[in-house]
Amino acid sequence: MAGVSGPRVLFLTANVSSIFDDVVRVQKPLFVAVHCQEVGGKNFCESKPHVEAFVRALVAGEEMRGFTRARIYMDQNSESKENFTALGCLFFLHDSLKNTLQFDFKARRFHKILGQETTVGPLDEISSLEKEKLSHESKLSRKGFIRTRWQLCGSVFDLVNIHLFHDADNITAWQDSPSIYSTTRQSALAHVLDRVTDERYDPAPFFIFGDFNFRLDTGQLIKSLYGEAQMEREQPDISEGNDRLVFTETNNDHKVLLRLEKRKFEFADQDIFRADNGKILLPFDKELMPFKGRLFEIDIEYPPSYPYSEEQGEGCCYNNTRCPAWCDRILMSRSARELLLEVCHLYTT
Repeated sequence: MAGVSGPRVLFLTANVSSIFDDVVRVQKPLFVAVHCQEVGGKNFCESKPHVEAFVRALVAGEEMRGFTRARIYMDQNSESKENFTALGCLFFLHDSLKNTLQFDFKARRFHKILGQETTVGPLDEISSLEKEKLSHESKLSRKGFIRTRWQLCGSVFDLVNIHLFHDADNITAWQDSPSIYSTTRQSALAHVLDRVTDERYDPAPFFIFGDFNFRLDTGQLIKSLYGEAQMEREQPDISEGNDRLVFTETNNDHKVLLRLEKRKFEFADQDIFRADNGKILLPFDKELMPFKGRLFEIDIEYPPSYPYSEEQGEGCCYNNTRCPAWCDRILMSRSARELLLEVCHLYTT
């Protein structure tokens, strides 16, 4: 950024459990921004001590020794259902990086960054960020966004951490194209963009990265892969009350290709999502299309980022709950794209 001589910048989202062992050492960035979602996991009410321990271990890590300045914000105010987002933002600045400022949204001015500051708890009164919770059909969720603004070597830009709504039911997602969930995410993302680009503050280039929960067009994908397969609707389990769809080959002893339930997406062959980084699936990745000309991203050259198994020893396998998709993205405005160096083309996981 800021010309060929500008510092190396690293933006990270999705699974951050091992990134500092390799990425920081190899890429040697001077400014690192990490956006996390669902901080604390499913048992977030009991996880605050674990979040604090994670932050301490991360800051003290060998790879982060040269990063003498940091700003860490973890929304852990789970008692406030009206404001809680479970979002986390971690920013690390190398001691060799000069002329770096952070914006104060209340004072409406930039200030120097000195030392390391960590906030684990309510973030609503933190003036160096802007946070908003997203709701859908008057239902509370932990979805939302956090915006911060930075001045780095003369370039001003916003970083937006985002978490959009997920697919609640695989069968519902399969029935329509686009699905009702895709439409909901589109509306939510449009709202976030309107907030980030409104006239309350001076306009600035922005990078928006996090868990967009973008999904493949499930109905069109299944039709393309298994258009010749036989589909049967099984009697739902009374205890679960879920419909079950089973797609089988018309020959080969009626081999089961796919089982589809509300919370099950069980493929017989997962290699299709990993082969050639899943490029055969990119035509079904459509949720960014309504924002063409407004949002940009570097070409995707990695397999779907979700949902990987959480079981030990199965980190390279997808679990069978959802259709694999590129949920975790790094997007940018047109002006932000112009800030990138021509040599800055890495976009991997």
